[in-house]
Amino acid sequence: MSVTTLDRPVVDDGRFAPSVPGTGDAHRPGLARRTGEWARDVVVLTRRNLLHVRREPAQWSDATVQPVLFTVLFVYIFGAAMVLPGGGSYKDFAIGGLVTMNLSTATMGTAVGLSSDLSTGIISRFRTLPMARSAILAGRTLSDLLSSVLCGSIVVLTGLVVGWRPDNGVLGVIAGLAVAVLFSYALSWFCACIGLMAEAPESSQAVGLVILFPLAFVSSAFVPTQGLPTVMRVVADWNPVSAVAASCRELFGNPNPASLTDTFPAQHPVLLAVLWSVAIIAACAPIASRLLRKRTTD
Repeated sequence: MSVTTLDRPVVDDGRFAPSVPGTGDAHRPGLARRTGEWARDVVVLTRRNLLHVRREPAQWSDATVQPVLFTVLFVYIFGAAMVLPGGGSYKDFAIGGLVTMNLSTATMGTAVGLSSDLSTGIISRFRTLPMARSAILAGRTLSDLLSSVLCGSIVVLTGLVVGWRPDNGVLGVIAGLAVAVLFSYALSWFCACIGLMAEAPESSQAVGLVILFPLAFVSSAFVPTQGLPTVMRVVADWNPVSAVAASCRELFGNPNPASLTDTFPAQHPVLLAVLWSVAIIAACAPIASRLLRKRTTD
């Protein structure tokens, strides 16, 4: 069955399609062909998003310049005054939190990008093409995933320059970055929901800042939670950002004061970080798909 929107029937497999006589269930391509077409659409849209960044490099300042600035500032400003429970270098402690914080805040690009596409009318042009709605979201989040990899790598390289050293070697660094990038990918789906609900790119950015900055700072990303007030400490301990930051420290082989406390988040940070990431994707991906369908249906 198909539902007609203006002169374009939108078939119930979630694809945009131009008016073609006889279009319907009987004329749908096979599953393998549809999957191949969907993957091609995702690749094309991912490339389109990356080309936009190449033409306007300032768009990637949050993935390139911001990590360097934050790493240098936090390491040298907080490092001179911070004493970690159990001992250890604040410089080594901070890098795991900086990786997590930079990847978390960089996901606002997903919200702004989707909101911009809606406001400029490019998604309306996509509606004239026989492509799946879900490819728009997948292409956007995939391009932002690549941005996260770049952002995390820059934090790590900057940390090495200022004196940070991981004790678990290259494999530990890769494992820590993998957990952080997975969490960043999950947050990009959350930010996709923000971008699809906002009326303008400026609104999506403002809402994203209000949500993501408290999430990043009320955590163990920059300071151990042992000194926080009781209620705030409980919130910080169960904050997904704390789980990801602690996971990075554990996998990097760096000081992790949270492990000195006997709580589930402190003793199982990697497990909790992965569970948080999977839960966010499972909740936000269907919501983002429904929001996009609502915004692209007349």
